[in-house]
Amino acid sequence: MQQNKYIKWFAVAATIGMLLILLGGALVTKTESGMGCGRHWPGCNGQLIPDEITVEVLIEFSHRLVTGTVGILIVILAVWSWKKFGHIRETKFLAAMAVFFLILQALIGAAQVLWGQGDFILALHFGISLISFASVLLLTLLIFEVDRKFDADHLRIGPKLKFHTIGVTLYSYIVVYTGALVRHTESSLICSDWPLCRNDSFALPNNMYEWVQMGHRFAAALIVIWLGYIAWHAFTQYKEQRAIYWGWIIAFIIVLLQATTGMLVVLTKLNLAVALLHSLLISLLFGLLCYMVLLVSRSRSKAKN
Repeated sequence: MQQNKYIKWFAVAATIGMLLILLGGALVTKTESGMGCGRHWPGCNGQLIPDEITVEVLIEFSHRLVTGTVGILIVILAVWSWKKFGHIRETKFLAAMAVFFLILQALIGAAQVLWGQGDFILALHFGISLISFASVLLLTLLIFEVDRKFDADHLRIGPKLKFHTIGVTLYSYIVVYTGALVRHTESSLICSDWPLCRNDSFALPNNMYEWVQMGHRFAAALIVIWLGYIAWHAFTQYKEQRAIYWGWIIAFIIVLLQATTGMLVVLTKLNLAVALLHSLLISLLFGLLCYMVLLVSRSRSKAKN
């Protein structure tokens, strides 16, 4: 039991650390600090530890340090949970996913520093890190579930909710990608108004940057509507199953906050705190949606929708 306590704290630390990697990567992008260490990796400006510290160097080098440190934590957590909880169906898969996608996102980041990458490739970076975060988060929840304190057993979920759960989770990744594309193509402020690009005109976008921005807004609006419908369905049909009921209610609340911060990013002209909160909320939402998929994979059939 004491050993379970240690691995729980370790898992929480790794999850928080993975979240810091996501926010650190967003901070690097939003402050345009990606070249703070020049074309050098893993060193910085030709040195193991840079002696000339600028804001860009501090942000980029700190992000690398956090990524390296948390990477070690995640590898340890993966091996530890594999050995201790390998009998739980999802443990080995999630442990492998967490490590694989952590390494993959680090390699993409290194390739960008050393050789540069196109905007459409770079937009995958955040999404790949998000999969690693979700894997670590689910692994942590599995470790806590050992005590059976979560009401997540003996679920009965109908085919309609199963379809919407898997569908909206896959679709959320498209929303994430379009949002990352907005950042990497520097389209964040190409449209100065909200919700339309120019509130005095219903005209179609004029260039690629406006298409990227408005495409993301449309994708985000659709997921708000979709999650609203799922939350209503859970509210009316799944009140007796708390994990499902509260999971979808919380998901809808998060997506509303996400949409609000997206609006504020435009209206505040890319305020850094608001932009980072925007990234935090989509990370939490994606993690929660992946957990709902996990519950669906465990559930038995339910007669009603």
